Formats: sequence, C-alpha cells, structure tokens
Amino acid sequence: MSVLLRAEHAGKAYGPLTALRDVSLTLDQARPSITAVVGESGSGKTTLARILLGLEVPTTGRVLYHDADLRTLGAAARLAFRRDVQAIFQDPYEVYNPFYRVDHVLTTPVRKFRLAKSAAEARVLIETALRAVGLRPEEILGRFPHQLSGGQRQRIMVARALLLRPKLIVADEPVSMVDASLRATILGSLRSLHEELGINIVYITHDLATAYQISHNILVMYRAGVAEAGAVDGIVTRPEHPYTRLLIASIPRVSTERNWVSEAETAVAGSAAAGGCSFMGRCPVAMSECAEAVPPLFRTAADRAVACYHYRTAPELAAADLGTVLTGMHEAGSRAAAG
Repeated sequence: MSVLLRAEHAGKAYGPLTALRDVSLTLDQARPSITAVVGESGSGKTTLARILLGLEVPTTGRVLYHDADLRTLGAAARLAFRRDVQAIFQDPYEVYNPFYRVDHVLTTPVRKFRLAKSAAEARVLIETALRAVGLRPEEILGRFPHQLSGGQRQRIMVARALLLRPKLIVADEPVSMVDASLRATILGSLRSLHEELGINIVYITHDLATAYQISHNILVMYRAGVAEAGAVDGIVTRPEHPYTRLLIASIPRVSTERNWVSEAETAVAGSAAAGGCSFMGRCPVAMSECAEAVPPLFRTAADRAVACYHYRTAPELAAADLGTVLTGMHEAGSRAAAG
C-alpha cells in the first residue's frame, strides 16, 4: 500500500480537556477514496482535520507524510506536503481578505508553487479550475469577496485546491454555510475531483445524509473518539454501535405517523462513567462492563470496527489502530467508485 498520510494514535488535549483520543487513520495514494468523518459538535472532527493538515501538533501520537513525521519535515518536504494536502474550510466568508479581489486567493498558489511560466499561462490555469467547479471566470475574476455569494466563494476555494492537483483534500464542513440548492453542486465538484483526478478526500460533517451521498467509508466520532468505522453502506443501513443507531434513527423521515422527537433524546440520561465508555450515560443498552474502561475497537467484519463491549467476542484491534481496517474499507470504496 502506497501510504500518503497516516495518523498513528493521534490525540490532542488542551489542558484537562481531551479534544481527540487515540485516532489512527491511513490514506492510500494508490487507491484513493472519500472518507467521511461524522459526529455531533465537540466530537473531535475538526481537531482531527487540523491535525491531518498539520495546523495542530498532536499531544500524543504522530502524523506521517510518506513515512516522515510532520514535525521533522525539512523545507522541501514541507512545501511538497503543502501542495499535496489541501484544505477547504467551513466558513466561506472568513477565508478572504476583504481588501483583495478574489483573484488573490487563486494567483497566490500559482505564484508560490510556480505552477505557470507566464501570466497568460496562469490565467488559463485559473479559468480552467473555475470552470471545473461550475463558475464562469468572467463573472468571478476582478470582483471583491462581498460582491459574490457564499456558494460562489466556497466554490472558488474548491477551485483553489484543484489548481494544485493535490493528492488529498480535507474538507471541513464545506457545505454547512451555503444554501441547500448549492450543496449538491459543491459535493458534486468534490466527487468529480476524486473520480477524475484520483484525489483522496476526507469529508468532515455532522450531516449523515450528505456523508452517505458522497463517501465510500465513514468514521463515526463521539466525545473525541471513534465509535464506529467502516464502509458507508453498512454503517448507514446496519449500524452496530448504539450511538450510530441513535444518529440514524434521528434522521427525519417523510411520514405522517413519524414521532419527530429525536430518538437520541430518549436515551438513558446521565453522565459518562469516569474512565469508562463516554457514551454510557446516553446508551440504552449500557452494562456494568462499560463503566470499567474505555472500550477498544472490535473488528466485526473486514470493513467494520466498533467500539462497544457488546461485540467483545470479535477480534480486538490493538490500541484502536484503524489502519488495519482501512484495507477493507478502501476495497469497499473502490467497489463503490467502480459501480
């Protein structure tokens, strides 16, 4: 397996607060896929994204780029990493300097990474990237950020990532602040980048519906840790972790008989046991063993791992190492892409 980026037992703490706990993730350059990371606010999704991007240094564990620790990369390797691993952030309003025309966010990477030999060649590259995400260059270039809609600004950021032909895009809630009518367009652009250019995509979201729409694999996170991971079809249609089941059950369905009170709200009340399963206080099937220690990930199938003691008869993954599960997940993703 040609590993582009690998997080090994990555964790992040801010004083007494644990933002991320022992998460491992492998992204294969030879077999790219779209991996969704889902969970409610505070689950650790954005912290994981920032660690993968090198914007945060993990408190425990490490992130490897082509087997080299991000913390020890030299200048040339760091520049290569910045080109190979690109970000699309949540807020399309705050990533622009209002004093610059929007051209600035496109011409800067062209200049910094020497993508063009002349101004004319740079213009062609930029216009091609804009058209690839459904924008007309003549309507975009030369304008200030406030003259464009949120959807246009977010698609410009997708075009910016496309300019560099990266091997990985980490998209942190890229459609949460745009109109519903534009979500499909932006997600379609990301899917096209994956299918046509072979780009790995890590899609951070709280929206299970869009995760199911775009991804091959999915990591469900809860309170800084991974609750369940695997191929998206299996996770959504046959969830195994109690938290994942509650998430799926909470998705509104069109029915006159539907009880619109979230099933998640009917879970057992209480707080998590100190040192035990973080979901225990809300879990409808909690047992005494859950209070004793944080459950490890149990491998319940080739493309599935679940952090729940109800599956303790399945093989345990050493130190919550998702890397061993990702082979099966990538194979499932490849089949989904081929279909």
